[in-house]
Amino acid sequence: MPSEYTIDQMLQAEIEALRNIPRDNDYEKAIALILERVHDGGGRLITSGMGKAGQIAHNIATTFSSTGTPAYFLHPSEAQHGDLGMVCSSDVMLLISNSGKTREVLELVALARRMYPSLPFILITGNPDSPLSGEVNVCLSTGNPKEVCPLGLTPTTSTTVMTVLGDLLVVSVMQRIGFTYHDYSLRHHGGYLGDKSRELQTEQR
Repeated sequence: MPSEYTIDQMLQAEIEALRNIPRDNDYEKAIALILERVHDGGGRLITSGMGKAGQIAHNIATTFSSTGTPAYFLHPSEAQHGDLGMVCSSDVMLLISNSGKTREVLELVALARRMYPSLPFILITGNPDSPLSGEVNVCLSTGNPKEVCPLGLTPTTSTTVMTVLGDLLVVSVMQRIGFTYHDYSLRHHGGYLGDKSRELQTEQR
């Protein structure tokens, strides 16, 4: 029978999942790879994943791009139909797969490595002993939280944790490159955030 949760139980489950994100993940190695490949080497950060994990990967790419780290999302299936040509030898790839067994992502790694054997990969996963984990340079575990979905199937808690792991990388890189209000305003011309960044930049002068 499916489990039933109250709103409070769901909130507590999500909070507990965040508390249990492994502290011993090699965050520094992942950050160093992004800095080396993108900010020192002139490459781009490419994110990828299927389904809900792919949506999280797309969001991480746009957040990196808006905060000084050139990044884009590559759909693993579209990669097999020509989009793999967007990948350059100086890039670094950030993959997201909760199971660590996603066929399309495994195929993406093989195809990208056939083009560029030394291309590095970072993985966010709930299964650090998975096939994908054995193919990457850095594996960041989510802690494999139980989904709050009553069927235990729909990506819910897992995608919350994936998003937070992405935030850890984004903010850490922002701090290392000294990203400023001015830098932010150059990338956000319109909207509230653009106006706010220019206002804060003026106040700093």
